[in-house]
Order: sequence, then structure tokens, then C-alpha cells
Amino acid sequence: MTLIDWIIVVVPVSFVLYMGFNARKYVRSVADFLSAGRVCGRYVICASDVANALSIITLVAYVESHYKTGFALSFWMLIMGPTAMILALFGFCVYRFRETKAMSLGQFLEMRYNRTFRIFAASLRSISEVLANSIMPAIAARFFIYYLDIPHYLNIFGLQIPTFSLIILICLTIAISIICMGGTLAMVITDAIQGMLCFPLIVVFIIFILYQFSWQQEIIPVMMDRVQGESFLNPYDISNLRDFNLFFVMILIFNSVFHRASWIGSGLSSAAKNPHEQKMASILGAWRGQVSVILYMLIGLAIITLLNHRNFSTQAKDIRNSISAHISKELIVDKEKRAAFDKAIKAVPEQIQKIGIDKPLSQKNNLDTPILKTAHNKLIEFNGQIQGNAKFQQYRTLFHQEMLASSMRSLFPTGIMGLFFLLMILAMVSTDNTRIYSAAVTINQDVILPLKKKPFTMKQHVWSLRIVSISIGVFFLLASNFMAQMDYIQLFVSIMCSMWLGGCAPVMIFGLYSRFGTTAGAFTSLISGMFLSLGAILIKRNWADIVYPWLDQNGYVESVGKFLSNVSKPFNPYVVWEMNAIKFPINSYEIFFIISIITLFLYCSVSYFTMKEPFNLNRMLHRGKYNLDGENKEQFKMSWRNLLIKMVGITKDYSRGDKIIAWVFFLQSFVWTFLCTFVGAIIWNTIHPWSLENWGTYFFIVFLVVPLILVTISVFWFGIGGLIDLRRMFRDLKDRTVNPLDDGRVEGHMSLADKDKLEALDKETANRS
Repeated sequence: MTLIDWIIVVVPVSFVLYMGFNARKYVRSVADFLSAGRVCGRYVICASDVANALSIITLVAYVESHYKTGFALSFWMLIMGPTAMILALFGFCVYRFRETKAMSLGQFLEMRYNRTFRIFAASLRSISEVLANSIMPAIAARFFIYYLDIPHYLNIFGLQIPTFSLIILICLTIAISIICMGGTLAMVITDAIQGMLCFPLIVVFIIFILYQFSWQQEIIPVMMDRVQGESFLNPYDISNLRDFNLFFVMILIFNSVFHRASWIGSGLSSAAKNPHEQKMASILGAWRGQVSVILYMLIGLAIITLLNHRNFSTQAKDIRNSISAHISKELIVDKEKRAAFDKAIKAVPEQIQKIGIDKPLSQKNNLDTPILKTAHNKLIEFNGQIQGNAKFQQYRTLFHQEMLASSMRSLFPTGIMGLFFLLMILAMVSTDNTRIYSAAVTINQDVILPLKKKPFTMKQHVWSLRIVSISIGVFFLLASNFMAQMDYIQLFVSIMCSMWLGGCAPVMIFGLYSRFGTTAGAFTSLISGMFLSLGAILIKRNWADIVYPWLDQNGYVESVGKFLSNVSKPFNPYVVWEMNAIKFPINSYEIFFIISIITLFLYCSVSYFTMKEPFNLNRMLHRGKYNLDGENKEQFKMSWRNLLIKMVGITKDYSRGDKIIAWVFFLQSFVWTFLCTFVGAIIWNTIHPWSLENWGTYFFIVFLVVPLILVTISVFWFGIGGLIDLRRMFRDLKDRTVNPLDDGRVEGHMSLADKDKLEALDKETANRS
């Protein structure tokens, strides 16, 4: 990093922090701190989500998984297009949650179930969320250490300070400072600015990578050089991929629908002016996602090519040696053993793959295999079989996670290196403050607040949110320092989140859309999901050093392995459970799916047997006689024209511009992405299968050229729209009338008069009964 690079980083970050500090003067009520005063427009929300979507942990996880599996799986992921389109156009869950006027998840749960369940569910969600997100600062800190190539210890005033801990402290301090300045309001403003800065940065990196690597001469030949069953290009030839295959795609589709409302309830999910703006932000957000996808894809392709093409073999050896040297400083304390380890790694010869002559690469035998085998043997030599396996598990995980940072440092010149560092800083800040604040709001609003008999004053309420946020930040700091990664990042986060996600989906979906769900069913679903997930976590965490050795000592390895193999056999080759001394046979996605099915069955069964009377959904959604806003909800009349309009999601709230956006989104997501590029390709390959060269051309057009056009449009559209919305937002914040005592305890963001009307309607309904 040169002086120019540091200037590129420091100036924009300082401006973002200044705007967050300036947001303090607009916080005049608890609703401002919690929901940004509900004055956000669609483009502000969309621009804010750009920064949130670009997280270091997501990019590292993307590179980690696609380095192993390539991009053939991306073809089957196109089926997510119509799924996302339907969910967005119909406002599935998002629209109904906004109708409840709840400012947090717990408020909704108390409306739908009861206060006891609100406290229990909020506590469980907070624990799960905090544990899952506790690795984020650790991933970011390691990324910056490897990217900047700085030592693991710094000498400050004669004291040896761990660089890892220092970076985590700085990252969390920036994130928590923005939260304390103005809560959701400060986060919306800073994230929107960061999002608008990210758009041009993404375009710069796309152009640089396309200039640096030849698509036909370097990228495609490397992607074609894979064994049968593990193709990086042909989606019909991926049967031997283990963790990321068609079953993985099926689970993602299932989750996108089943868990649509699982993390809803704070921040931007309740910050829009009205339900329609929230819905439009969701539609634009689905389009905005194309921007981050193309960046992730090109960075993944760049790293695969850089580390596997013979034109970059010398550079690739330096990268692998650098990664290993950094990891050895973390895992090997003894200096003599560490020196011997590094010497053995450096002795591994430069790997040159002659494409078309040498044997194609695979997951088990690739250009990283000599390094990994050498490291495994040395770690067993230093630590013994059991501890050596556990150490190698950490080494292998860190080796793949840090490919991104070391490869980008080696690839980028001055200026570009600073711009990428800036992008990662912006991504880190927006992600950290969003995750910390989400957990803080849940704990404060849904655990602390319901337990208090006397309401907080406005200042007490805001300070309570700040203190909880700081406490979570301290926990992140401690957890990150003691966290030992054991699996792919995405799989690790999945198993942590499944403590909440395992049983919450039926609670949320049926809470918003059914009258039969009961509190007993909700408790059963959450508790069973929690215990099943905890059991899975303990087994996976202790598999290599405790569980497998115990099975081996008692002679259960063969019988358990046979049982797992027989159970998974009908689903081979996509689900293969084979005994392994290092890794638990069932991956986290499979565990997550099994737990979700079990809890869904339990919720429905228990609710069916315990329901005394149907729940009053109209009251919770403020519909019919409970409609306090004076809006007439339109009734759907069946006809082919109305059915098509309903499919596109158009309602009476849509302006002419909204209708154009909805139709364009429908045509792009459904007609082009699904019918033309997915269904059309399947029909074509059924009649005449494509060669690998044809698949390379397909990916170039569908995943590169078309998204580039969308990125170009998005840079101007969302950038200008975001600036206009941000200006309008500041004007509304100045001119509005607020109720500083409104804390949204049960009925959400509504006046006391409206609450009195609801109570009167409840009495009237009770008298009629």
C-alpha cells in the first residue's frame, strides 16, 4: 500500500463517518433510532442494501466454494430467478409484516402469539445471530492481514500487540460508532452513501479483471480442465461435487421461500414510508443483486485462473507460500517447528499444469494437493495423529479462505489496490453495524423492554440500545479472538443460524398467513429446532478430536459408517455420507434441511391439536374494520388480464413508473433469465448437447455481457435515484411531527388514538361473540 492507496481509502471513509455523525441532529424519537422515522424511499433502501450485500465474509465464502466447484452450478441457480421475482413482486411476507406496523420481530410475535413467546423467541434469535456473526470480524481481520501483508504482531510503545485483535477492535469501533450516532437513521444514511460509492468501484474492478485475463485463452481453458463428474462449465456433469451440488440448489430454493421472513423485523425492513415503498425496494433490490453477483463471479474466475494457469505458475507458487507462512504463524507456536514447516512448504516444486496433456484436475487431486499433503504430514509429525488432524482441519480452512486476500494483493497494482481496500472497508463497516444492530434491537425491544414495568424515557431507550450494541461488539471482539474455523464459512454460518432458523420459519410464515397456528406449536417448533441444532453443532465441532476417536475406540466406526451410507444411498451421488476421520459425514446444509422438515411437521401437528379458535388476522394486519389508515384494500377479480397483472404484482398503489419497473423486472427475471437462458438451454441440450466451448460462450453472454449492461444502467439509475431520495429524506426529517414517547411496545408505530380505536373494536367483537 502506497501513500496514494491510503489517501484513496481515508478520504471517503472519513466522509462516511462525518455523515453518520451529522445524522444525530435528526434523531428526535425512538422511532427515528429504530426505523429511521419511516421516511426512507425505495432508492435509499436499495443503495443501502448494496453496501450490505457486499460483505467480506460473503466474498470470501463465494471464492472458497466456487474455487472448489467452478460455475457450472450457477446454471441451475438460474431457477432462483423466477422464485425471487415471484417473492418480490407479491411482496411475500415483507408486505404483510409492514402492514402489522411492528418495529421489531418481537412486536409481531407478541401480536400473533404472546409476550412469553416474544421474549423466548427474541432471546433465541439473538443468541443464534450473535454466534453466527461472531466470525465476521475474524474473517475481516485475517483478510486485511493477508491483503496488506502485515506482521501478526506490532510493537507499540514496547508492547507486542496482536495485529489480529487490533484490526478487529478498529473495525468494531467504527461500526459501533455509527450505531451510537443515530441507530437505523445513521446506518441508512451512511450505507446509502457507501452503496453509491460502491457502484463505480465495482465497474473499475470488472474492467480491470477483464483486461488482465483473456476469456478464451486463459479463463475458459482452466475451467475446461476438470475430470468427469466435476465440470466447472457443464451443468450436466457435476454429479461428483460433494458439498455444492444440485441438492444444494434445491435447499437454497426451499430456504428462499421457507425463510423469507426469518430475519425480518428491524432496520430497513421497517424503515420505508409505507408497505408499497418497501415492496418496490424489494423489487429493485432483486435487480441490484446482479451488481454484486458479477463482481463475485469475476473475482472467483480471476483467482481460479491465477492459481491454475501455467502463465501464472510462478506467481501462484508465491501466493501459496505466502498463505501458508501466515497460517503457520497462527497454528505453530514453536519457532523451530514453524521454520521446519515453512521450509517443507517452500520445497514443494512449482506446479505447472499442461492443459490437454496432463491429467485433468479434481477436488482430490489438484495444484493445491502437494501443499496440503505436505502440511498434513508435518502437522501430524508435530502433534500426533488426532491433534494433527484437528490442526490440519484449521490449516485447510484458512488456506482456502485467505486465497482471496493474497491473490488480490499479488494481482492489483497501485491505485487499484487502494480502491479494492476501500471497497472492502465499506463492505466491512456496513455489514458489521447491520449485524450488530439487528441483534441489539432484538435483545432490547423483545427481551429487555417487555420485562420492564415502567417504560423508558426517550433518552433511556436510546441509551439502552447503545449499551446493548456496545456489549454485542465486546462479545464479537472476544469471540473472534477464540474462534477456530472448522468448515466452509457458509456451512459454519448455516449451522450456527439453524439454532434459530431450524424452527422459526413455520412460526413466521404461518404467523403471517394462517389462522390455525398456536403458541404451543410455535414453542414446540423453536425448542425442537434449537436442541437438534445444538446437537449437530457439538458433534461437528468435536468430530475430529473427540467423536470419531471415541467411535474408533469402541468399534462403532464401521457400523455407523454403514448405516449412514445405506441411508444416503438412494440420494447418491448428490448426498453421500461416508465416514471420515477429519470431517463429519453430513454437511451443514443437509442437517439444516432435515431439521427444517422436522420442525415444520411438529408446528403443524401441535397447532392442529391445540387450536381453540382461529386467530384474528384482520386485526393484526389492520384490514377490514381494523383499517385505521382509511385505505380501501382492493379485491381480486378473476380474469386472465387480472391474473397476469397479479403475477407481475401490480396493485392500485402502482404509479406509471412503478408499472414500468414491475414489467421490466418481470421480463428480465422471468422471460429472459428463466425462459430463455434456463428453459431454452435445457431444451436445446436435450435435442443437441453442447460442448464445453459452447458452455463457455453461454456463460460469457448470460453471466457477463448481460449483467454488465445491467451494471451500467444500475450505476446511473440507482445512483441518481439514491441522491434524490436522500435529499427528500433529509427534507422530510426536518419537516415532520414526531411523538418522542413512541417506543412501539406492542402495536408498533401508531398513535395512542389508533390504539384506543383497536381496543374499542376488540370490545365490540367480544360483545357480538
